[in-house]
Amino acid sequence: MRPPFQSNDTGFAARIAAFYAALFVLSGIVLPFFPVWLKAKGVDAALIGITLAAPQILRVLAIPVVTRQADRRDALRGTLVVLSALALAGYCAVSVAEGGLLILAAYALTSLATTPIMPVLETYALRGLGMRGRAYGSVRLWGSVAFIAGVFGTGYVADIVPPRDLIWLIVAASAVALVMAISLRPLPPHEPGVVAAAQPKRLLRDPAFLVVAASAGLTQSSHAVYYGFSSLEWRNAGLDGTAIAALWSVGVVAEIVLFVVAARLPAFLTPSMMLVLGGAGGGLRWLAMAFDPPVYLLPALQMLHAFSFGMTYLGALFFTSRHAPPGQAATAQGYLAISLGVTMAAAMALSGWLYGLFGTKAYAAMALAAVVGCAYGAVADRAARRAAGNAL
Repeated sequence: MRPPFQSNDTGFAARIAAFYAALFVLSGIVLPFFPVWLKAKGVDAALIGITLAAPQILRVLAIPVVTRQADRRDALRGTLVVLSALALAGYCAVSVAEGGLLILAAYALTSLATTPIMPVLETYALRGLGMRGRAYGSVRLWGSVAFIAGVFGTGYVADIVPPRDLIWLIVAASAVALVMAISLRPLPPHEPGVVAAAQPKRLLRDPAFLVVAASAGLTQSSHAVYYGFSSLEWRNAGLDGTAIAALWSVGVVAEIVLFVVAARLPAFLTPSMMLVLGGAGGGLRWLAMAFDPPVYLLPALQMLHAFSFGMTYLGALFFTSRHAPPGQAATAQGYLAISLGVTMAAAMALSGWLYGLFGTKAYAAMALAAVVGCAYGAVADRAARRAAGNAL
């Protein structure tokens, strides 16, 4: 018989889905249009790249502290509420900052709150849904659906309001995210002694985890030019905000389809094989983008987001969840997030310099990063198959 806290599975999953949706509406505004706002505020391309890299750098400081405390206190839901409140305050500070350096400083401080949210939420969702026998993908997909809504809604607004006013959409979305965080239900505590007996640094000595983290980090960081400059490039090419939103949304729709079928993927698609496919898809996608393809090819290339992002994301997430020490799930996800953050920070900072020098040819460097990520994924897959063979 299920414990009483599992009695309302639908309501529990719906609250998680709503929080994912709020966070990804926010991402749907920030990723495509925060660079547009920065440019409207007079920030140059190099400083835009540095500003966008700030969250990836500061997650190295914020995530291990926050995730370790969330595990130590067994307080995932409370941590999410505090982080969401601090994120709202931070974006309010960004909205009133003037000058590139002050904006960078305010955004950097905001990142101390925003960057730990996802690893803590992933831990909360995987643990809570697992207790209830619910599939992760069917809940997480609502974040991707909401991302499309955020992109399209902001794309529409961007055509009718000055770019300098887009920041207020970010502030409003942050407020909604805080409300959704407060609505989450606490998880039951771990058994006494589980957290105290855990060894949080075990994964850092696990070669398999390190190879997986390198693979995921390289492939995810290959999105740097896309995240930072695709909207600017497409706007310069004459596309309006709605068209830009549509292109971003095509990629996310492909990602949603992957999340829908994730629980029914064939057995050979292990987490490490997902990383191989993700890197291969990223290499193909960015190599094509480096040749400045015509607009009619962009939707097809955007569909490769299901591989470059989706496969890589799920592969790294599932691997880390399965290898996490007992009572240290948030800490383990934090280690993964730090690895992704370090590589993304370097790629984001580099992307501004590369784009300033080479324009869309900067995508060639992103293709190389994805191909190397694919190679690391192949190493991880070979090691996993060897370990499985030895266990027989």
